Amino acid sequence: MGKQRPGAAPTLEEVAALAGVGRGTVSRVINNVAGVKDSTRRAVQRAVAELGYVPNLAARSLAGRRADAVALVMTEPDWRKFGEPFFSETIRSVGDALADTKMQLLLTQVRTDVERRRFVEYARGGRVDGVLLMSLHADDPLPDMLADAGLPTVMLGRRSGDESITYVDADNAGGVRDAVDHLLSSGRSAVATITGPLDMYVAQCRLRGYREALERAGIDIRPSWIVEGDFTEQSGRAAMAEIIARDPGVDAVFAASDSMAAGALNALRAVGRRVPQDVAVIGFDDFLLAQHTDPRLTTVRQPIEEIGRTMVRLLLEEMEDSPVAWRHVILRTELVLRDSA
Repeated sequence: MGKQRPGAAPTLEEVAALAGVGRGTVSRVINNVAGVKDSTRRAVQRAVAELGYVPNLAARSLAGRRADAVALVMTEPDWRKFGEPFFSETIRSVGDALADTKMQLLLTQVRTDVERRRFVEYARGGRVDGVLLMSLHADDPLPDMLADAGLPTVMLGRRSGDESITYVDADNAGGVRDAVDHLLSSGRSAVATITGPLDMYVAQCRLRGYREALERAGIDIRPSWIVEGDFTEQSGRAAMAEIIARDPGVDAVFAASDSMAAGALNALRAVGRRVPQDVAVIGFDDFLLAQHTDPRLTTVRQPIEEIGRTMVRLLLEEMEDSPVAWRHVILRTELVLRDSA
């Protein structure tokens, strides 16, 4: 008989120790995920039987039932950012995509190591059938923790260019190249940018698109033209003020979100700069906000509705089929011309 704590229900770790495998392998066997050797699967099943370990997920599976719930996990540590349009638009698009299914959408915030472990235990206990992740920073281990637990997972965006977990993303670099090309073709030559937080791959991609467009045009990029924001309107306002103070000759700015572009418009107005006559401004997202700024915002549209639908489709497929390969989908963007550029 395997060693077990007196009077306590057996844990996943105890099953793993008795079977001589890792905790993730036990999760994959319990979740009936493909790719586990038959001999390993039998060893885990013997340990489960010997210890009497029956997790909620296994009991639910044996009964032929599901939780009929999908978790949308927001990993952004700064709660103030949840007021930004990106979060509400993403939640709406995912909710719309799930509307024709029987799935319940559960929203949760996971920011710390303790919250990550707690959520993985919650999800692995059979309370959700799959997980959607958004607002990931470069070093976030949560996607790998979920994969090790055998939980179907799809991310909005990715943590790096070498991402392995299934994700859906927009063509961030390509969209920004189109935006900066438009500014240059309209006669602008001193083009600045307000980036997102550079520990996020999405912000790195948008900065790369900006650099590529200017370098391709033979324009030397001045360090004073690049200021980091955090995707919020307040950061856009502060960054634009800093850019103008550093280099009053700037005649255009690409902001890596509509919210930051709206902040830039306010900062330019405060110092008497006309848009677009003196300084052209382009944002990224094309949320409703872009149609209500003064002037109306030229922006790069990322297809949030299609992103939501694709994330849900891939997640449902992973829940049903346990595919052997991760899927990576990058969707096209579109430059939407309005009054600010």
